[in-house]
Amino acid sequence: MGAQGTAASDTSVTAKAPFKLSTYFTALAGKDSLTIARMVTGGIVLPGYTQAYNRQYWKIPVVFAGMGTGIYMGYRYNLKYLSTENESYMLYRNLCYLGAGLFYWGSLLDGVANFKYDKPVLPARATLYSALLPGLGQMYNGDYWKLPIIYGGLMSCGYFLQYNQMQYKRYKTMYNHATAKPSEYDGWMTAENIKWYRDTFRRYRDYSIIATVIVYALNVIDANVFAHFQDFDVSDDLSLRLEPGIITPITTNYAASSVSGVGMQMRLTF
Repeated sequence: MGAQGTAASDTSVTAKAPFKLSTYFTALAGKDSLTIARMVTGGIVLPGYTQAYNRQYWKIPVVFAGMGTGIYMGYRYNLKYLSTENESYMLYRNLCYLGAGLFYWGSLLDGVANFKYDKPVLPARATLYSALLPGLGQMYNGDYWKLPIIYGGLMSCGYFLQYNQMQYKRYKTMYNHATAKPSEYDGWMTAENIKWYRDTFRRYRDYSIIATVIVYALNVIDANVFAHFQDFDVSDDLSLRLEPGIITPITTNYAASSVSGVGMQMRLTF
């Protein structure tokens, strides 16, 4: 009974305490610490949190000023576009919203870059780098040769996605014209043929989206895995050595003698 009680007590002492939301606030006061992933999660919910956690308070007004200006100007241009239907205002609106999004994205990237860690390579940082900007985690790991592969794959997927989407819209419009009453299509293709092309390019478009997601996910996974490899010994010293050695019995309970013996020992270096 006493042994069981001691074991239960040891388990309760070594068990990791569950994470509490209040830790986000106590961490800002310097009473607790966060992992880089939890810090970024706080920055996703509340822009500027990563800057506050990293004690770079002067950056917080910059983040909110950039985001606020972009959202406000985008809202103003959107009102002008709705009243005049001038496509220039629509372009300005989209650029302003894009600028606000870039400030938000930049605040997360800045938080990841300035997170303090006592080792040269942090796998979670490499993962977040590639999640925020494909290829950046590979640069962090020193694998620059992988950048053409990543961006080549993403650009190829993007090209096929745009092409298949354009063809899908084309045949969709043709099918709508061919099936209208009265028909507004005067081409040589039948409605069934047009429908087949429409469905085919829609399927290819979906495949292109899946391929883009796979390339992006592999980019993130690669950054994480090879960041972990930074701590491994990957030298070319692969050797097997056989040499004499002294063998000492671990226990005398099953040994005929407690005297050490002479034998051969093997050492494998990899």
